[in-house]
Amino acid sequence: MKTSDDLTTLFRDRGLRVTPQRQAIFGLLHGNDRHPTVDALYEAARADMPTISLKTVYQTVHDLEALGEVTVLDLGTGSVRVDPNVEDEHHHLVCTVCGRVRDLAVDFDGLSVPLRYRRDFTIDEVQVIFRGRCDHCSDRT
Repeated sequence: MKTSDDLTTLFRDRGLRVTPQRQAIFGLLHGNDRHPTVDALYEAARADMPTISLKTVYQTVHDLEALGEVTVLDLGTGSVRVDPNVEDEHHHLVCTVCGRVRDLAVDFDGLSVPLRYRRDFTIDEVQVIFRGRCDHCSDRT
């Protein structure tokens, strides 16, 4: 993901407002590989900026998504996740106990939908999600 300064420039170039709240969100996402929920971003930003609104966090995430700087994921964990890794094609590992999400850089070259099943359907994207337990949750059982 781009740095906070790069995102600030990008937003300004596109005519989007850049506020200290947005810059705080940029900073929280840069280098973050934990796939935070929007609520987690809100809580983290609120620790330093008590007046930030959840609406601001959602709007910033959606603006970043529209610019192709993040992917918003619904991985079935109960909350949407923000994935700042848009540079590398990857899939995800999801812990069914704690909800932890991790990138999985693996290729599925032979994966395809047989023609008879995709009749009248165009596939634009493939997401593979592996569900199981992370090491921490496996150790607790």
